[in-house]
Amino acid sequence: MLGLALLGAAHPLLRAAPRAPDGATDRALAAIVADPACQLASLSVLALRAGRPVYQAQFGQRDIGAALPANGATLYRIASVSKLMTTLGLMRLVEGGQLALDADVSTYLGFTLRNPHFADRPISLRALLCHTSSLRDDAGYSWPLSTALSSILVAGAPGFGTGAMWSADAAPGAFFTYCNLGWGVLGTIMERVTGERFDRLMARLLLDPLGIDGGYNPSTLRAASVANIATIYRKRAVDSERWDSAGPWIAQVDDVRRQAPRPPAAIDAYTPGQNATPFSPTGGLRISASSLGVVMQMLMAGGRHGKLRLLQAATLETMFARQWTYDGARPNGATNNGLFQAWGLGNQQFPDAPGQRLIEGGGFNAVGHLGDAYGLRAMFVFDRAAGTGFIVLCGGTASDPDTRTGAHSALAPFEERILAALWQHGMPERTGHA
Repeated sequence: MLGLALLGAAHPLLRAAPRAPDGATDRALAAIVADPACQLASLSVLALRAGRPVYQAQFGQRDIGAALPANGATLYRIASVSKLMTTLGLMRLVEGGQLALDADVSTYLGFTLRNPHFADRPISLRALLCHTSSLRDDAGYSWPLSTALSSILVAGAPGFGTGAMWSADAAPGAFFTYCNLGWGVLGTIMERVTGERFDRLMARLLLDPLGIDGGYNPSTLRAASVANIATIYRKRAVDSERWDSAGPWIAQVDDVRRQAPRPPAAIDAYTPGQNATPFSPTGGLRISASSLGVVMQMLMAGGRHGKLRLLQAATLETMFARQWTYDGARPNGATNNGLFQAWGLGNQQFPDAPGQRLIEGGGFNAVGHLGDAYGLRAMFVFDRAAGTGFIVLCGGTASDPDTRTGAHSALAPFEERILAALWQHGMPERTGHA
């Protein structure tokens, strides 16, 4: 059941040896994975303290049919945690002067992007990054490479339809609504100003400088990396809403040992800057917990990675500065049952306050991002001041995680328990919080 991998298999900066395996932590996490209330297909976790890795473990199987266990280098499709990684690449372009946070994005896209209900209101990168652009996911958020975004988003264009991708009630900048489509627009902007295809651009801006094995286009990964991708499971048919926790695990995405990853259709004829959505800037990054630990260490180090400075400290201050806070008196946003309370530029924020904190009893003032897609549940959360952080990648659940809420947050109960186990036992020193 348990495969405990040494830190360092993924990257030299993670070669600081973790402390001896903590049997209590291992047992607590193994019990969560096997809990009949919400059994997990696989689990990969990493904990940091004072900016250094202190605990890493993997449980379950990356391929259940082939009985292949998850390991320290197993790559997961990390869902919306990808948005934070995309934001880091975008902020490098902002830092380099190729983009400006408050400019009208129409100047970058090559067509006028306007909500037709508020045609006099420009849309900025800042609004897209904060989910206040007035874009909505109701008309979808991914189209083939052969479909230009301008043919979808512009009123009167062939694919505009009823205009369900635009809010009729909230002007740009006025209301928070979590929107995947915004990241497809952001990725397309990044392509347009650089002339580079999104997957290759993110490799240049983020993954390659950090020495990370992973990418937004799994068809380009090395064969050994593809073989170590975790299949994402649910005990629910792909095209059904019916769960059967006593039934078989059903592959949802990345069943790579049955079908190798394929590139997006028409990729050879694609002109960057038309439509980056097939590379899924919103959720398509495949990466391991170990590699996410490298990213987290870089952020904790103020943008430094060894001798390389990837981002200026001032850029990170801008990125993690609070941009939106839920105000129930107005209200000024949709919280998704309390999950979304505060936001920075491309990052969710979890103030150490009742109903919002991730650790019961407090002590963890976190920023980062969550992920939820096809059965994958992910957390990339850290306290910038304390250097404490947690990475959690779950490869699927046997029951619907949204049917039960946590005891002190909007997370699922098993997610609260994982964080509690890492907080209490996965550190070299106890903090005193329950």
